[in-house]
Amino acid sequence: MRIVLIGPVYPYKGGISHYTGLLCRALRKKHEVFMISYKMQYPKLLFKREQKDYSNQSFQVEDTRYWIHTANPFNLATVAGKIKKLRPDAVIIQWWHPYFAPCYWILSRLLKKIPLIVTCHNVFPHERFPMDRFLTKLALKQASGYIVQSHLDEKDLLKVYPDANYIVTPLPTFNAFKMKDMCKEEARQLLHIESDVPVLLFFGFVREYKGLKYLLDALPEIRENIPDVMLWVVGDFGDDKETYLKQIERNHIADSIRLVEGYVPDQEVEKYFAASDLAVLPYVSATQSAIVQTAYGFEKPVVVTDVGGLPDVVRHKETGYIVPFQNAHEIANAVVSFYTKDQGIDWQGNIRKQAAEFSWETMVERIEKLLGRL
Repeated sequence: MRIVLIGPVYPYKGGISHYTGLLCRALRKKHEVFMISYKMQYPKLLFKREQKDYSNQSFQVEDTRYWIHTANPFNLATVAGKIKKLRPDAVIIQWWHPYFAPCYWILSRLLKKIPLIVTCHNVFPHERFPMDRFLTKLALKQASGYIVQSHLDEKDLLKVYPDANYIVTPLPTFNAFKMKDMCKEEARQLLHIESDVPVLLFFGFVREYKGLKYLLDALPEIRENIPDVMLWVVGDFGDDKETYLKQIERNHIADSIRLVEGYVPDQEVEKYFAASDLAVLPYVSATQSAIVQTAYGFEKPVVVTDVGGLPDVVRHKETGYIVPFQNAHEIANAVVSFYTKDQGIDWQGNIRKQAAEFSWETMVERIEKLLGRL
């Protein structure tokens, strides 16, 4: 098939950029894929941080057309004309925030004779705001089919479109960050961590909905049982860093924490996951998370809360732990169990057994089935 894929790719930052680039590569193994990205993604007035990272080209997608200016309707009319000339059998767009609603509404109206698939990284944004439901309905109503990646998003989609033609498929494994095949010992040497130190990892943008405060509250209890445990918090704090620093001081846990603040370039991701024993996602809300699939790419088990799509991709006491959200005590229990009672579990073997379910090849097969129904 001839497929037009629309979304952020290198040099744009973030998990959705990585996802789109990896999906393009997977689709290109069987189909002719035209990758179209943005010449302008977000205006600086709305997104003040740097949006691009040129430091690592491993996620670069060949022949990407950087055509779309998301805030220019005249540009969108031109882009629609160019897409029509490609004569695609289908268009697949990435959806994750209502900012893109006007852009995608215009494109979908202009391309209405071409089957349109919307990949919903989340149907509604993590941080809700007035009119987000209206904008979501506006943007998605022209679609012929939908890809959702958690049962929570399935429910949200059906609230908007009860008769939607869709598939549910989990995020594939993000093993592309394993660039040097770094072993734990090598990664710990780079980070100056002793080989026998228990290491927990909280990774990614620090936002309130990601529940870091519950992990920080769990750490004193974890230390009572695992005195030499270290928690690495790696990611961009935005404007909330001071709140977490005060909590660390209040809990008297500063000597058990290493903070690595700021955006982590792609080639730096590997050492943090390779050096860790267990990734912890104490989220308060979620649809799904690429952090789980990145951890799986390094064959690392996870602790997740029972929110959104996180329980869909974790098998309790096989590939990780599922605990109640907003519950520091249960987070502590899971971590302590990992280092004490559950040492006999073959975490790596269990994660390998799930590899086919989370493969990009499986994702492509499911997309093909959806396209076949259109």
